[in-house]
Amino acid sequence: MQRRDFLQTSAFVSASMLAPAFLRGFSNKQSLRSRSGKILIVVQLSGGNDGLNTVIPYQNDLYYQNRPRLGIPQNEVLRLNDDLGLNPVMGALRSLYEEGHVSIVNSVGYPNPDRSHFRSMDIWHTASSSDEYLTSGWLGRYLDHACGNCQQPYHALEVDDSLSLALKGQTRNGFAMSDPKKLQRATQNKFLKAVAQHEHEEEEHIAYLYKTMIDSQSSADYLYQKSKVFQAKANYPQTAFGKDLKQIAELITADTPTQVYYVSLTGFDTHANQKNQQERLLKQYADGMQALVQDLKQNGLFKDTLIMTFSEFGRRVKQNASNGTDHGTANNLYLIGENLGKPGFFNAAPDLSQLDNGDLIYQVDFRNIYATILDRWLESPVPEVLGKRFDTLKLL
Repeated sequence: MQRRDFLQTSAFVSASMLAPAFLRGFSNKQSLRSRSGKILIVVQLSGGNDGLNTVIPYQNDLYYQNRPRLGIPQNEVLRLNDDLGLNPVMGALRSLYEEGHVSIVNSVGYPNPDRSHFRSMDIWHTASSSDEYLTSGWLGRYLDHACGNCQQPYHALEVDDSLSLALKGQTRNGFAMSDPKKLQRATQNKFLKAVAQHEHEEEEHIAYLYKTMIDSQSSADYLYQKSKVFQAKANYPQTAFGKDLKQIAELITADTPTQVYYVSLTGFDTHANQKNQQERLLKQYADGMQALVQDLKQNGLFKDTLIMTFSEFGRRVKQNASNGTDHGTANNLYLIGENLGKPGFFNAAPDLSQLDNGDLIYQVDFRNIYATILDRWLESPVPEVLGKRFDTLKLL
């Protein structure tokens, strides 16, 4: 049997269970040193969150002229300053903002924006230009650089059943896992354990597969054991997203040697009847961030953690005929942490009087934000990871 055929027919080696080579250090026969350094948590709001109804320019008449039914009334906005405020369901995020733990970057995007979900997400994942097609992600390339020869390297974990392009490198990948217990149970299958224990080094075409099985089994067992060390106490949303954040907090507090966590909240493609759907999701996000910060603070870990939240694009300024918004361009991005260079608003509100065919014009290239995180938080050389030099910002 050829390796490709086996991969296509075996559920065990689905994308969620392909262990990168550097996770071989999880073998039960080896002792792992504790995680060191900073932690980065990336939160992806999938579908294109409407930034103008998240961070609201409540003093701008153009906002209400373009959104006569969809605009958030002034008296409902959670005001952050004299010009901008949060959606009324985001009280938990406002509390973090008032504590100095939130930095909001307005008008984030890139030149020649693409309004396709898939293409724009690829651009954000790979840190490419809009006319450039890359097969590795920015965090994956960070792993390539950081984990080239290390025995106890930095690790990246996506809380999902499949691995995003962002965490796929040229030589190293992150690891995807939605449920430690489920993954551990799957890898403890008697047949798979027996197969993994059999030597296949002489079988050139399938040796890779058996090595992957061994790696996945040891990784799954280690992560499952770590998931039982600490029980998070904060009040997380009773949703899949809340469960994912709780799991991240528990793994961090258990001192799992993971430096990058990646998690998604989906459903932001609000072409019709946007208000209820977006507000339900924004409340999950805000409440989840507050619970996560509370857990990390209680365990003295928040000072070493940075949370970045992004969406693949924003929405058009003008509402559509279905009480929703269509795909747009620039959007706001949020950083949460104790080590922010400029808590509050990093830059001015979007200019609604200067639009590009009805869309916001970006003011901050997202790759400058990536460069800042790589340089000042992950301590990794920017050109080697992003492919070229990008200026850093005074965000950290």
